[in-house]
Parts: sequence; structure tokens; C-alpha cells
Amino acid sequence: MKTPFLFKNLRPLLAVLILSFCMLSCTRCSNPPKEPVSDSYKKKLISYKEGRILYDEYSRTNNVVLTRSRNGEPDSRWYWFSVEDMEGYIKYVKETAKKQNLKNPGIRIYMGKYPMNHPKNKMAKPEYAGYQTIFLVPTAQNKKKDSSRVMSRNMTSSDENTNVNEMKVLNMTNLAPPPKVSTADMP
Repeated sequence: MKTPFLFKNLRPLLAVLILSFCMLSCTRCSNPPKEPVSDSYKKKLISYKEGRILYDEYSRTNNVVLTRSRNGEPDSRWYWFSVEDMEGYIKYVKETAKKQNLKNPGIRIYMGKYPMNHPKNKMAKPEYAGYQTIFLVPTAQNKKKDSSRVMSRNMTSSDENTNVNEMKVLNMTNLAPPPKVSTADMP
């Protein structure tokens, strides 16, 4: 008995269909394309030597005042977040801003100081009590074009972005309280 023409060519056609389905399934499983990263930061980069000038000026001026007020004990000089923590926090700020329809999200860096009785679980290390620290606060573009005041009287802003009180603030940084770091040496 003769096999009809359609059944002769069915196997290769079926193989092509299955192969196509598998390829399409794999394509859908791959990660979505990553959001392009702006290179606008490149205009704001400075050399290590230029950073040293800033560090030395701080040491010569502000740090002298702080050291005097601490009875000769210098305050913390640098703060450290892992790249992983920074990337995670930036992702949190971007995603939360998007959910809240906030425009032009950013991060403002504030100086602070741990009180001597600060809760130990709110610092990277308990021995940081009494030392200055930094904390990061999410910002977004003002909804109104006025000079609104935000947070407390000591944390005000009248520029185009204001603090976003509904988002969490990042702290718990590692810092270098003396005597681990000399005030004359930039790590």
C-alpha cells in the first residue's frame, strides 16, 4: 500500500514545529533586557589626587574643630557601604519611586551622629556610639514648583528634589572611628 504524500512529509514538519516551539519557549525564559545605565556620572568623576585635596582640607578645618570638641579624640573619617548594598538600595529607591509615580528619584547624603545611648541593633557596631555617621535619604522631584520645607528644620531642601518621607533611609554603614584611621592619612 502506498503512503499518501501528506504522511510522508509529516515527520519533518512535526520536527520543525517542535523545534520552533522549544526555541520560542527558551527565548521567553531569558532575562528581560537590562535598563540602560546613564554615563552622566563620568562628568562628575575626580582623580584620587583631587579627592586627597578635599580630604586634606577637611582635616585642616572641620576635623580640627570636631577633635577639639571631643577633647582631642578625632571623629570618624570615612564610611563604607558594599557595592551590593548600594545597588540594592538604588533598586529599592527606583522601584518604590516608580510605584508611587515619583519623578527624578535621587539620594541625598546627610551627616549625623550616633547618640551614646543609640540602640546597638541600629548601628553596624556598638562601639560606633558617639561618632558621626552618614545616612542616605531618597528624594524625588517636587510636585509643586515651590520652595517646600521637608523633614525637620535641620533637614530642609528648597532645590528641585525633596526628601521622600515614605521610603526607608539607609544607614548601618561601617565607619572608621579613631584610632583606626589617622587624621593625616586618607585610606
